[in-house]
Amino acid sequence: MECWKNGATWQWFVCLGLILEPTFHHSNIPLFVTQRFQLMTTAHMIDRILESRRTLIEDLPSPARFETEAEGGCGVTGFACSIPVRGKHIFEPSRQMHNRGNGRGGGIAAMGFDPRMLGVSPEILEEDYILQIAVLEDGVMGDVHREFIEPWFQVDFSEEIPHIDDYRDIHGLEVRPPDVWRYFVRVKPDVLDAFISRQGLEGLSRRKAEDEFVYQNTFRLNKAHYDAFGKQRAFVLSHGRNFFILKIVGYAEQVVQYYKLDDFKSHIWIAHQRYPTKGRVWHPAGAHPFIGLNEALVHNGDFANYHSVVEYLRQRNIHPLFLTDTEVSVLLFDLYSRTYGYPLEYVIEALAPTLERDFDQLSPEKQKIYRAIQATHIHASPDGPWFFIIARNDTENRRLQLIGITDTAMLRPQVFALHDGQVQVGLICSEKQAIDATLKSLSDEDPRVGTVADRYWNARGGSHTDGGSFIFSLEGNGSPSGVKQLTCLDKFGKEVKVPSDQVPYLPGRVYYVLEEENRQRFNIASFFELQRPDLLFDYLQQGIRTWDYSDFMDCLKEIRIWARKGDAYFEVALSALTDMLDRRYPTYDKKRRSIVQMVSKTLEAILRNFPSLDQNAPGFPDQKSSYRLIDWETRQFFRAPSYDEKVLIIDASLFPPEGDWCDSRLMGEAFFRGWRRFIVFGLRGQRFHGCGFGPDSGGVRIDIYGSSGDYLGSGIDGLSLYVHGNAQDQLGQIMKAGKIVIYGDTGQTFLYGAKGGEVYVMGNAAGRPLINAVGKPRVLINGTCLDYLAESFMAGDPLNGGGFVILNGLEFDQEGRVKAQATPYPGSNLFSLASGGAIYVRDPSKLIDEEQLNGGEIVSLEEKDWFLILTYLQENEKLFGIRVEEDLLKVDGKAMSPFEVYRKVRPKSAPDLNKDGLQEWD
Repeated sequence: MECWKNGATWQWFVCLGLILEPTFHHSNIPLFVTQRFQLMTTAHMIDRILESRRTLIEDLPSPARFETEAEGGCGVTGFACSIPVRGKHIFEPSRQMHNRGNGRGGGIAAMGFDPRMLGVSPEILEEDYILQIAVLEDGVMGDVHREFIEPWFQVDFSEEIPHIDDYRDIHGLEVRPPDVWRYFVRVKPDVLDAFISRQGLEGLSRRKAEDEFVYQNTFRLNKAHYDAFGKQRAFVLSHGRNFFILKIVGYAEQVVQYYKLDDFKSHIWIAHQRYPTKGRVWHPAGAHPFIGLNEALVHNGDFANYHSVVEYLRQRNIHPLFLTDTEVSVLLFDLYSRTYGYPLEYVIEALAPTLERDFDQLSPEKQKIYRAIQATHIHASPDGPWFFIIARNDTENRRLQLIGITDTAMLRPQVFALHDGQVQVGLICSEKQAIDATLKSLSDEDPRVGTVADRYWNARGGSHTDGGSFIFSLEGNGSPSGVKQLTCLDKFGKEVKVPSDQVPYLPGRVYYVLEEENRQRFNIASFFELQRPDLLFDYLQQGIRTWDYSDFMDCLKEIRIWARKGDAYFEVALSALTDMLDRRYPTYDKKRRSIVQMVSKTLEAILRNFPSLDQNAPGFPDQKSSYRLIDWETRQFFRAPSYDEKVLIIDASLFPPEGDWCDSRLMGEAFFRGWRRFIVFGLRGQRFHGCGFGPDSGGVRIDIYGSSGDYLGSGIDGLSLYVHGNAQDQLGQIMKAGKIVIYGDTGQTFLYGAKGGEVYVMGNAAGRPLINAVGKPRVLINGTCLDYLAESFMAGDPLNGGGFVILNGLEFDQEGRVKAQATPYPGSNLFSLASGGAIYVRDPSKLIDEEQLNGGEIVSLEEKDWFLILTYLQENEKLFGIRVEEDLLKVDGKAMSPFEVYRKVRPKSAPDLNKDGLQEWD
């Protein structure tokens, strides 16, 4: 057979044979022979497809090796919704991550349309290819049409897509975006017949052969009219079914503005900021997303092995024309999924292989399959930091997919979220604050969408637990309104669910029963009079069980009335409502996200009621309060505090995320003017809170509400910072002293290079916490970490003033009860290459083993260790309600000694543990 001409195909044949061997029925010889014959036929067809592409690239030189751009952090975001939603909702998260762009490349992809918005029938939308061509030179479309469209395609509809008249009307857009022509096409039957015959593709279905023709025609068009090193006249933006791509030299949000997509509806949207970091990236087509056939891919990161991946593709007659690592990423995905026909799990394994300890924990059957995949494709597996978001039209199974895949080492930030209810939303972003921005935008238009997701989580790359990938799938149910059903699966097919017996809060349906503002239905007066926020918190908890949402809303309304009566009453309300956000408790038939949303809005309304720094503000001429409010509109009244003013409340909602006019700069200046207590709310991804206060900032307290951004608390030296929710990436970097409390999870590179201070985390930390930390940081994480916890930790002897980490490996169930996670630490590289400090792990079942370490050792806890960490566990109990005796020292209901529950991980050897690791900083 001809298939053996191509060594790559022979290698693939061996791989697929191993993959399918468990399904072969050796006892049934005729069936076994039939299956082997089918496999050989499939290999032959793959070889024919790859051979048919040889003429496309034979006159192209091997890709040049060129200088690459400096590595940077791109911003990627995407969401899938069960109903078609407007492009304005991808605008907001793109704008929130504007700082991750540089104006040299931004793009979006949309998938799953309402056919009425495109002026075509549902049949044409489902069956035709949407060919979008970017025009870079006047008059070129005549040539393009004559050479690459009219002879080959039946055109059912075409148009030049609308855009604004003058690109300069968009602030910051410096280069005119291309005009774009859109065609709905099918390959002419006689053209397809000739293509199948000429290339020997009779074994393919007509649709698959048509897919290949479209793919090759696009390559020829780009090859003829776009030279990344030379003349650039036109190029294909996208050519798949039921989706399109638009990209510019600019920012992603400017794509939405320029092409008037604010009101254009789609089920899936993805966006990318910045530009590729490998390859020749400064040409117009170098922005993301890139296409295979029916998929659009954006990515954050870069490949160390870009040129070897290009060579791997070249051996299979695939040649990247736009010279970026993102382009080769999607070409790999298309090769594995469409040409080789791998199921999605195996595509992901080929891209992000399962390695080391995680591989050993796979079942023997899966190890055999994965070993074959890795042996065949490991030299094409992208090496380096990367994170992919892919919008995919799985045409064979008639479903749309949003896919997130992280690299095995988890070197780029990634957050997933699921919102369930009448409107379902799956979200994937570089930053949680961008997820929250998306939900806020959706909620403003459709109150069925809440401002908070039901679940947020991180993927663990290359793991046996989730495979480092999650897939949101939308499948149609025939509804004329376009409603689809959304599901979320990990790489292995395990579904991510939220409780199905809880209902969400739906503003506008009910919930405004009180007719008189001063009418009191709830017995809460005594809590304010007695100054007992704890009793008010208990009252609200108990009420949730029997109240409906209208009752809860009315009670919150009464709390707002009490909070206006003076500072003392306000402080009761603030404390109780903050506990409602921070603590975990049963919500019964109600969704926790709805309770959090209602409490947050109530708290924001209370905080906005305070007078501004303008003493003559209307409505507050004589009001006496130790609290003062500043926002974007009143920032011109900024001043030092008067004698009675103690707390500066900052409404950050309209401040920019960073720069000279951001709220964190204002707060730093307020500190130098004499303010010492801050409440910041309304955050929408603003960064750097607590930074810039300088040394000796003890006595300062900052409370953070809302969706905070990166670098919070970095470099602090004495102040206390309380985050009432999840934190983002780079929190507490090079922290020297002070205290940080996080009532949720925290992101990547948490406490990188920290030198001291106390930090308490209620939930999980993502990848690489406390890398290169020195001195005496004392950190308690109640959840777990993905990988690389305290790598290169240099914190001296914890029993002699050095630093340490306490890792409890706990989580809360739906009833708010504390329970152990499946393992206290799922990854490898625990305390890797550490030379000082220790990790105290709650591990009564002895699940942590030596294979997870690299240069450390596990030893038993001693009495002096317990007395050291007990103080921090007791503070942890005060902060989060995680009880030492009941929650930590009981295992399956049985009380145990701390020496049975906790284990110590320490360096195997250290030069001098009497040193605290701070000598270089003295």
